[in-house]
Amino acid sequence: MIRARAIIDRDALAHNLSRVRALAPHSRVYAAVKADGYGHGAVTVAGALAAADGFAVSSLDEALQLRWAGIDKPVAMLSQQLDATVCEQAGEYGLEPVVFHETQIEALERYVGPALKIWVKLDSGMHRLGFAPDRVDAIVTRLAALERIEINGWLTHLACADDPSRPETQAQLDVFAQVTAGRPGLRSIANSAGVLGWPAAHADVVRPGIMLYGSSPMSDRDASSYDLKPAMHLSAPLIARNPIAAGETIGYGATWRTPEAMDIGVIGIGYGDGYPRHAPSGTPVLIDGVCVPLVGRVSMDMITVDLRNAPNAKVGDRATLWGGGLDPDEVARHADTIAYELFCRLTPRVRFEVI
Repeated sequence: MIRARAIIDRDALAHNLSRVRALAPHSRVYAAVKADGYGHGAVTVAGALAAADGFAVSSLDEALQLRWAGIDKPVAMLSQQLDATVCEQAGEYGLEPVVFHETQIEALERYVGPALKIWVKLDSGMHRLGFAPDRVDAIVTRLAALERIEINGWLTHLACADDPSRPETQAQLDVFAQVTAGRPGLRSIANSAGVLGWPAAHADVVRPGIMLYGSSPMSDRDASSYDLKPAMHLSAPLIARNPIAAGETIGYGATWRTPEAMDIGVIGIGYGDGYPRHAPSGTPVLIDGVCVPLVGRVSMDMITVDLRNAPNAKVGDRATLWGGGLDPDEVARHADTIAYELFCRLTPRVRFEVI
C-alpha cells in the first residue's frame, strides 16, 4: 500500500498560469520555480507552464536543472552570488543573473565569455537584496563599461503586498519608478501578491510564485476567490481505527483526551514525511469528503484523528492532508505557517505522481 502520496496536477498549474495572464494581460510572465518548484518538482512544473515567457529560480544549480531538462526559455537567477565559474556557465547556458551587490559587479568585470544579459535589483524598501537608490548611477556607470554585459531590466521585490492596507507597497512603487525613470530595460516588480492586489506593480514582467501552485498570498482573500486551483493533492492511508473509551489520552505527551467513547483513526503520515509537527489538534483532515480533525501530537510516521464524523471510514481509505478539496491555506493557518512551507517541506518518503 502506498503511504504518503503527492499527486501533481499539470492542468491545475496551467490553469493558474492562465489566471496570471488574465490579471496581468500586458505583462510577460517569469514563473517562479525555485525550491524545486515550491516542492512540486521544478522540471514537472516548468513543463506544465511551458506557456510562460521565462522562469525565475534562486541559484545556478536550479537553473541548470531546467536547462539539462531541455527547457530553453529565459531563466533569471534571483539570489545567486557570482564568481568566474557561475558567470561562465550563465554565459554558456544563456542564463540571466540578477545583480544585487557590488561584489557581483567585480565578477562581471573579470568575465570574458559570451554576451550576458543581467537584471539589476533595486532595494526599494524591503532592505534585503538590491542596490540603494543613491548607488544606482555609479552602478550603471560600471556596468556600461562592460562590453559583454547587457542590462536586460530592473527589478525589485515587494515586502508587504499581501496586505492591501499597508502603505509600504505604494512607497516602494514610487521609489522604483523614480530610480528607473528614463533608464532603458524592462521593469519587473510583482510577485504573486503584486499580481493579485497591485495592478500598478505589473509593469513589463511579473514573477508569480505561490499563486501558480493554487495558494493565495493575500491576507484578506482565499485562493478560490481568485479561481486558483491547488496543484498538489497530498494523501495517506488510514492504517488503524481504534475504539477508545471516554477520558483516555491520545499520543505523545497525552495532550488530548477523548470527551466520550469514540473511534480514533491513525493515518500513515507524520513529520518524517514533512507534515508539520506543530500542527495542533483541530487541524483539518478529510476522509470521504468529511472533516476528521487532527487530535494529539503529530508523530514521525503517524497522525491521529477524531473519526466521529466518519463512521464509515475503514482501514485502507485514503485521507487528504491538503488539496483534493482541502485548501492548503486553511491547513497552514491551523499550523501557524504558510502553504509555501507545507509544500517545500515534503521529504523523499512521499511518493510523487504527475497527472
